[in-house]
Amino acid sequence: MAETDDRVPGPAPVRVDGRTERGRRTRDKIVDALLDLLDEGVVEFPAERVAERAGVSRRLVFHHFADMSELVDLAITRRLEQLAEQIRPLPVTGPRRVRVGALAEQRARILEWITPARLTLMRIDHPSPRIQQVTDEAFADARRKVEEIFAEELGRLDENRAAELLDGLDAVTTWGAWHHWRSGGKSPQQARAAMEATVLNLLAAGDHPRG
Repeated sequence: MAETDDRVPGPAPVRVDGRTERGRRTRDKIVDALLDLLDEGVVEFPAERVAERAGVSRRLVFHHFADMSELVDLAITRRLEQLAEQIRPLPVTGPRRVRVGALAEQRARILEWITPARLTLMRIDHPSPRIQQVTDEAFADARRKVEEIFAEELGRLDENRAAELLDGLDAVTTWGAWHHWRSGGKSPQQARAAMEATVLNLLAAGDHPRG
């Protein structure tokens, strides 16, 4: 008598449509080309230039994107989403100067990297809901991290003073302050030093009771 095979068959292999996959790769290549131009300081993105950088035809750009606004929107969204990949855990205990230095180093590096995208975003009259969502999430996450890093100092203050201090710390460690320093002529190293000194001064002011 022939033996029966009682093994349960596994799931059928997922078939990937070749054209769909090629289309996805081409779409990603076009978005990456725009981001490359963005990082080089380009402020206008004609389809011909993006197509040339991506190694595709102009016609193919508009095959995958309705217009250049859609492409720019997607590229900016992707760059903002990449922010999370640049963030590493920072010390939340230990000497204050060490915590401040670690925060300033990370923020300086990330804010300098994100500047081209932020400048382009400022020229978009009506950012998409997705861009707005990602931007809001990035700001909220940055504020939470500052609160965690300086929980020791904030925890010694009453609720109102803690909120005021957190507002100040948040303000001087986000892109607005960074852009102010950089557009005012400071080098990245000088802007980082300004951020570090400002944070230390704010924390020192919080050490002393108000008269």
